[in-house]
Amino acid sequence: MACFDENIVRQYFELNGFGVRQLCVRAVCSRRKAMDQIIRLLIYKPSAPMSAAGSDFQLFSADMASIRRAIVVLHSWQHTSVTPAILKNGARLLDLLKKEVLNRTDDVFAVNEALFEDAAAYQKIVVLPRLPMTDPERSQCIALFKEQGVDGVIAFSTILEDLLRHVEVNHNYHQSELLQFVRVLKMYDMVQAPQMQLF
Repeated sequence: MACFDENIVRQYFELNGFGVRQLCVRAVCSRRKAMDQIIRLLIYKPSAPMSAAGSDFQLFSADMASIRRAIVVLHSWQHTSVTPAILKNGARLLDLLKKEVLNRTDDVFAVNEALFEDAAAYQKIVVLPRLPMTDPERSQCIALFKEQGVDGVIAFSTILEDLLRHVEVNHNYHQSELLQFVRVLKMYDMVQAPQMQLF
């Protein structure tokens, strides 16, 4: 299932103009002593400005224009005990993120310095099922991620909404099964592109 998640995230960054390369898959021991695979992607967009203006901690598709290069760690929600009830409960979601994500950030972002000219120039981004929606849990979660050196978080919902927006029914995506599947769903009106919301 990790390959499925990786494919979704890879397609998202490619559609937003990034070159994407998978860094070696890391096996990390979880609290249950099982080995979890950590998917890490290296993304690079040469057309992005060298020094972009800072964006909010939670990243959205509009923020992709300001990212030049980053290491992206994918926290796959299929490998956790994430349920719809946990996603809607800020306190439970914060507890889950503390146990399964925050305590491993040092290890999952570790890179071989010899492979990178300037490892510090790479932003550290985590793809998560979701951040808590309300305070105080949201603020506490963001503060904890920042303490761990994480520069930004992208929610799976942001990625899925962007894929729905990009896929056109009149275009053939023969090189991507995922995009072709989304196209077929849209062709038969099984899904609709997300509506733009005003805040």
